[in-house]
Amino acid sequence: MADSSFDIVSKVDKQEAQNALNQAEKEIEQRYDFKGVGASIEFSGEKILMKASSEERVKAVLDVFQSKLVKRGISLKSLDAGEPFASGKEYRIEAKMKEGIDQENAKKIAKIIREEGPKTVKSQIQGDELRVTSKNRDDLQEVIALLRSSKVEIDLQFVNYR
Repeated sequence: MADSSFDIVSKVDKQEAQNALNQAEKEIEQRYDFKGVGASIEFSGEKILMKASSEERVKAVLDVFQSKLVKRGISLKSLDAGEPFASGKEYRIEAKMKEGIDQENAKKIAKIIREEGPKTVKSQIQGDELRVTSKNRDDLQEVIALLRSSKVEIDLQFVNYR
């Protein structure tokens, strides 16, 4: 019998992220508490740049963006937001969307599978994703449940289940 497998990836739907940013931008333009504080949010290359006249207002802009991401089904684990910093007369927060599983997290995930998962399951790192194989499909389901309940700092999706 052939081995069953699935891939563990960490991807963000770019279109959904763009939609969340556009919705946040509209809300910031319309909300009364953002009038006259120079609050804005925009993509600048790969980064998302949030600006406002005070540290509290720029944190509120980040909060609005996070709520829009959640409504669009994007995990906040995918958002890597920095701390507010002063730039001239305004405060800024730079954030970026995390994509792919870096080597350190891939090794952590592989270790969790090796130590806590069923013994028939094997995992191998392939670039920025992991391939998990086993002869028994139930063991693969068990690994998915195990990883969903584990404390991994990145958003994981399970794809190509065969």
